[in-house]
Amino acid sequence: MKLSTRSRYGTRLILDMAQHYGQGPIQLGEIANRQNISLKYLEQIIRPLKRAGYVKSFRGAKGGHMLNRPPADITVGEIVTLLEGGNSLIACDQNPQTCERVTSCLTRHLWQEAARAVFEKLSTISFADLLAMKNDVCKINKPKLSRSSS
Repeated sequence: MKLSTRSRYGTRLILDMAQHYGQGPIQLGEIANRQNISLKYLEQIIRPLKRAGYVKSFRGAKGGHMLNRPPADITVGEIVTLLEGGNSLIACDQNPQTCERVTSCLTRHLWQEAARAVFEKLSTISFADLLAMKNDVCKINKPKLSRSSS
């Protein structure tokens, strides 16, 4: 299974905003630079996030974007589901009319169960959890300074 670039970049966008939560609006260009993502692409990704109420925007010289809810209140599953257009791995799961084999398909149930497992897991991880994981990884990977005995 591959997630779309839209979901992966959207997750990075929200995570960047979570890292700066409470610091005021952030210009999308700053996020684009930090995340090495095209500004034009981020402008497309942010639209559904704003419509869904995850992000709010401010105009003006000190304008920009910021999370509308705390990072602990937004899950990765919510963002991926929004940006993927649902929580399915197969088209016939959301629209059975797209497949003539929908009633006799032996693998349809398998893909439905796999999607359920993936999205259930993603729905248990908030952006605050990701930030905490990052801090834990940084502590683990931080080189230990040793004192030389002389």
